[in-house]
Amino acid sequence: MELLTTMEMEQADALTIASGIGGLTLMRAAGEAVAEAAEHLAEDGPIVVVAGRGNNGGDGFIAAAELAARGRSVSVVLLCDRASLKGDAALAAREWRGEVLPCEPQSIGNPALIIDALFGAGLNRPAKGDPLVAIEAMNASGAPILAVDLPSGINGTTGAVMGTAVRATETVTFFRRKPGHLLLPGRLHCGRVRLVDIGIGAEVLHAIRPVAFENIPELWQAVFPVPRIDGHKYARGHAVVVSGGVASTGAARLAARGALRAGAGLVTVASPREALAVNAATLTAIMVRASDTPVEFAHLLADRRLNACIVGPGAGVGPHTRDLVLTALGGDRAVVLDADALTSFAEAPELLFEQIKSRDNPQVILTPHSGEFSRLFSRIKTETETHSKLEQARAAAKLSGAVVLLKGPDTVVASPDGRAAISANASPWLATAGSGDVLSGMIGAMLAQLVPAFEAACIGAWMHGEAGQEAGPGLIAEDLPEVLPAVLRRLLDGFGIDY
Repeated sequence: MELLTTMEMEQADALTIASGIGGLTLMRAAGEAVAEAAEHLAEDGPIVVVAGRGNNGGDGFIAAAELAARGRSVSVVLLCDRASLKGDAALAAREWRGEVLPCEPQSIGNPALIIDALFGAGLNRPAKGDPLVAIEAMNASGAPILAVDLPSGINGTTGAVMGTAVRATETVTFFRRKPGHLLLPGRLHCGRVRLVDIGIGAEVLHAIRPVAFENIPELWQAVFPVPRIDGHKYARGHAVVVSGGVASTGAARLAARGALRAGAGLVTVASPREALAVNAATLTAIMVRASDTPVEFAHLLADRRLNACIVGPGAGVGPHTRDLVLTALGGDRAVVLDADALTSFAEAPELLFEQIKSRDNPQVILTPHSGEFSRLFSRIKTETETHSKLEQARAAAKLSGAVVLLKGPDTVVASPDGRAAISANASPWLATAGSGDVLSGMIGAMLAQLVPAFEAACIGAWMHGEAGQEAGPGLIAEDLPEVLPAVLRRLLDGFGIDY
């Protein structure tokens, strides 16, 4: 589940070599893994390896030699002069006995498979000149492409396209994935990612101490709330969702339904009196309480059993919502702020951040989409314009003092302490009205069940993605809570927990 930046991966290689495993040994293992993947992608026909001057190119030479030994027709196209190769890449090139062709489009031709061993994760500036020509020729060939480590042109740490990038059918990477495998647009260029072991031991992670992870159940299994046989609804927490006016009540009900399905023992909608009848008529297991003013809302929240609060879905943008947010943050309960709750502070974000940081209870989660993020964290968007979504979310978490869940197909959850997780299970069918409201309710349910904020946000994002896949084509937001039982069954089955 750990994700390593390019620098951290270099550190993993260095630590392994220092332990007595030679760099060429690692390169041979990598090249052999690439050859194995190539045979699965193209069972017959000629294979072209496009190699660069670095270790990625060395992996390509090993793969070419291995495939030739298996009887495949292989040619190698090299970006540089063969005599200029150094270190392990030069040693690997000696294992290739065949011809080395110049890096020209006609050298690539139209083979059954291209192995992209130009740069991998090693590119940190836009491709120009011969590398650009090589990448464009690979993409124009129409042949399936197997990328070594990362498609050439993708920044392994940020997922950015460095000018242009290979569009791979499959990518073989080693030891651990990089953020660029999961962050967009990099993920779109990788195709299927195959992770292989090349002899780097997991013990190197103790020295590296990675703080980025793929958002998968192993990350938060230890804190996932499973009801006890002797438990009861009050032990599972009580979430409160703030409703908007009579014309905008649906978002709060979606969030409330998401919270109830995700495991909160009780859920209450705090409703303006004008919307009380609408909310009461459409809710059953979810309770409704009248609350028109921040004072009434504070009185409702004085009941300490109401231990999680969700403000924002359909709440309306303006001073009234801002006051409700400050009221929610004024107590000791966990708080999720979404949608209108965030936009209401667009002109005064420091007021929100100061209130969050002044709390004794750090359990606060902000769940912006990209537009809301830009409004609330405009300074960060400017200062990190060329940086990754991961870095932006981390900077926002540090600035605000809250866990930040930056939504999208590559949702990032970041904690003020630097930890971050990237989701890769989102369904495109989640791009529909109200989907994010259900997500805020799911997260609120985790907080109500006393899950720490970072893990609560990760669990909510993961369940949301799985629910989107479960519902599939035609999904509308109302479907998401209803498919959660199937998602939870699979999750508990995976944990080996009886239910």
